[in-house]
Amino acid sequence: MSDGTPRDTPARDAHAPRARKRLGVIGTFVWDVIHGRDTRNAPVEEWGGITYALAALDAALPDDWEIVPLIKVGDDLAARAGDFLGTLERLAPDAALIRVPQPNNRVTLRYVDAARRTEVLTGGVPAWTWLGLKPLLQGLDALYVNFIAGWELDLETMQLLRAHFRGPIYCDLHSKVLGVDASGLRVPEPLPDVGAWCRCVDVLQVNEDEVALLAADPMALAATALANGTSLLCVTLGPRGAIYFAQPGFGTLADRTGRAAPAGAIATALVPLPLADVAGDGGDPTGCGDVWGATQFSHLLAGTSFALAMRSAHAAAARNVRFRGATGLAHHLRGRLAPP
Repeated sequence: MSDGTPRDTPARDAHAPRARKRLGVIGTFVWDVIHGRDTRNAPVEEWGGITYALAALDAALPDDWEIVPLIKVGDDLAARAGDFLGTLERLAPDAALIRVPQPNNRVTLRYVDAARRTEVLTGGVPAWTWLGLKPLLQGLDALYVNFIAGWELDLETMQLLRAHFRGPIYCDLHSKVLGVDASGLRVPEPLPDVGAWCRCVDVLQVNEDEVALLAADPMALAATALANGTSLLCVTLGPRGAIYFAQPGFGTLADRTGRAAPAGAIATALVPLPLADVAGDGGDPTGCGDVWGATQFSHLLAGTSFALAMRSAHAAAARNVRFRGATGLAHHLRGRLAPP
């Protein structure tokens, strides 16, 4: 664990050979207390937040990539978070969580139905500043950003990140469209300057509830995103699959431009979840969107077309439904019965 100051980040020789490419991951560890996921049992306590995406990245990244967490964790749960990180097989040898004195984020989840829930947040790991984040970008080849808390990066920091980092950036907006009321309840909160956020990312992921806080409908959001340089917008629809909107000529990450969509028709389609992967009663939807996005980005980094990457993401999310929690999830997503 480091304290987040630049001197704690190991210097890397830019000319030294390295075996693997490096994926930076920005998000937040959350300790979940889950009510109503299974009415027969008492509330469940376990890791949530970015741990689902980390597990999916660990399972799906190509062999020549490694995970570099750019993640702060509260001192009260730092040891536990380190233990979780130690279970990942694709973790970079120099990886370290950044320990902060604030209480770690904890969320009480109460499921209303299989797909929707309420969240009450306590704790408060602070946001990144550009001064703290910039030194950690050295040597990274790609970035996965998942707004778990919602305040990991503000717009100015995200803009500086895009200006200084030329690798592909994947963003799951997630809790960026959630505020926190006086009781800690997460409440919907429209995001201003949507176009400015879209200019900062190559691939943008939202779900259908989040679309309503960003634009009039998915087509309007797609028009904004692609006009501002996003190459691919994905709207996840739970068991109905996902819709994509892609810039003309975009098929793989090699085609990203970071500029407004060129003239021509955008590509769009619904990619349904295979019937065999639609979970029945008793599945656990927690973390499905995180697993979906992390799996898709892993396949995009391998050079896969986004259409095939989405199908792999569907399969991983469906597999996640059949597993409880994030601990051991990477092994489950690989199809293993237990860790090696």
